[in-house]
Amino acid sequence: MANTIRTTGFQALIKALVEGRHAKGITQRDLAAKLGCLPATVANIEGGQRRIDVIELIALARALGMSPQALFEIAVLETDESELFNNFGRSRRSG
Repeated sequence: MANTIRTTGFQALIKALVEGRHAKGITQRDLAAKLGCLPATVANIEGGQRRIDVIELIALARALGMSPQALFEIAVLETDESELFNNFGRSRRSG
């Protein structure tokens, strides 16, 4: 599987989520409670150690009172196009 958690777009998305949580004045534990997950899950997402899918992005955004579309736009605008194709290239099977 491609390593998209290291892309500039994903890192910008995570930064926006962390800033949104701080702006809301809630802890990782508070956010985890809203999401129904463990605080470690939030910590892993914010630490760039866990990917999030589109449904999780929507849940995170809504839990933080943010727009999922705005968060997605951050990822789109900040992603270097070469990272997209490099990531797909790594997921190809040889032979």
